[in-house]
Amino acid sequence: MKITEIISHVLQYDLEEELGYSQQYYLKRTAHLVEVRTDIGVTGWGECFGGGNIAFANETIVEKVIQPMILGMNPLDRDVIWHKVYNLLRDHGQKGMPIQSLSGVDIALWDIAGKIHDKPVYQLLGGAFRDRIEVYGYGMMLQRVPDLKERFARDSAAIVEAGFKAAKMKIGISPARDIELVETVRNAVGPDFQLMVDANHAYTAREAIPLGRELERLGVYWFEEPVASEDQQGYRDLCEALDMNIAGGEGEFTRWGFRDLIKNRCVDVLQPEVCALGGITEYQKVLAMAQAHFVPIVNHVWGSAVAVATNLHLIASMPDLPGAAHPVQPMLEYDTTPNQFREELLLNPLRIGEQVKQSGGTVALPQGPGLGIEPDPDFIRHFSVTG
Repeated sequence: MKITEIISHVLQYDLEEELGYSQQYYLKRTAHLVEVRTDIGVTGWGECFGGGNIAFANETIVEKVIQPMILGMNPLDRDVIWHKVYNLLRDHGQKGMPIQSLSGVDIALWDIAGKIHDKPVYQLLGGAFRDRIEVYGYGMMLQRVPDLKERFARDSAAIVEAGFKAAKMKIGISPARDIELVETVRNAVGPDFQLMVDANHAYTAREAIPLGRELERLGVYWFEEPVASEDQQGYRDLCEALDMNIAGGEGEFTRWGFRDLIKNRCVDVLQPEVCALGGITEYQKVLAMAQAHFVPIVNHVWGSAVAVATNLHLIASMPDLPGAAHPVQPMLEYDTTPNQFREELLLNPLRIGEQVKQSGGTVALPQGPGLGIEPDPDFIRHFSVTG
């Protein structure tokens, strides 16, 4: 069995309303899917993290750089393929877009392996520790509108009504404005609802520590990406200064990038992004390091239904930490803002929102071999764009 072709599919459409976070605002929804074909007719699907024009750069890396390196190789040799690509790219990019591109290819190889062995990916990873996965609703994105507080109040109340037991909101405008927004959402969801905030590295540690004290007062469960990924000392300072959980890791890459972050206990909750850090092959190494240091993981999830399905397999196969009769369960991050690439991409949709509503906050594992999903080729053709 050989790899015969690797195809990038960059999908995009215009949003009805501008959405954003502390670093930028955008008017287009983008997804970058990777299709790996073999000489026996088995095809695997993966996804690369990176929206907007980043997706077009990653498209080129996948097709013009990575594809020539691995054509003709056996797709089951995932670790061999991963290290070949990484070693050849080491001088040109140990983080960022080259690793995002490798991630999509690697995920597709795991999908192929599951289809070849007629097993879901979570069984290839050692089996499922849980048959239902808890989900938290991610919403309340920043918008340049005068009624942002009112919108956050409506959005957060809708997440509660939809059956989610936890939610995450964006902050990062200014400490004073952030506190107003969090107070608004806390009043909307009630005192006992689990609430998280995400600053997308908007602050220095000096700014984030007093803000964190106010977030503690408001009962926030975790403070995500308070400072830049590179500022590991800043993360450590926040962990020491605050009693609340400090979360981060989505902007880190490979086992070597995560090594010191984990070893130095820079975060209380680690958030690896499988579509960016190096794919499932590398995610397993990061997971092992985190578990060895007793750092809990709640995966960062952003993208299409392919990314969501991939994370369902990873969360299902994640051991309890620590093992106990009633352990804290890992959660699936689920974007509740409108996204056709999440809801309409697959021939058989995941129906996450419907499942959450019906079950009171959980979803079932994907069924079928590999990732257990099949993208709709007509949908892909309709939304495909080129850089």
